[in-house]
Amino acid sequence: MADPLRPTEPVLITDAARSYEEELAVRKRRYKIMMGMRIPFMVVAAACYQIPWLAVTLLVLSIPLPWVAVLVANDRLPKKVEKTNRYQPDRRQIEQREHPVIDG
Repeated sequence: MADPLRPTEPVLITDAARSYEEELAVRKRRYKIMMGMRIPFMVVAAACYQIPWLAVTLLVLSIPLPWVAVLVANDRLPKKVEKTNRYQPDRRQIEQREHPVIDG
């Protein structure tokens, strides 16, 4: 049976950021996804040559993608937002016991 006074989730003991390897993997994945979008944009633009406004729009979107991909890949990742479970001492035990009085 679980103790009702103890939290079921682990207590957060550090505010450490992600490891360098984990952060690098996320940044590489973002870069690959954005650069992977460029070729399909150009292929679809070539396939839609009969609809000039769509072809031009897709080509214009594909031009700044490498620049944006580099900016996004080099940007620092935001800190993880998570509900923290910090240690809260049980003060009821301290306050309920009898306090000794010293007479002078």
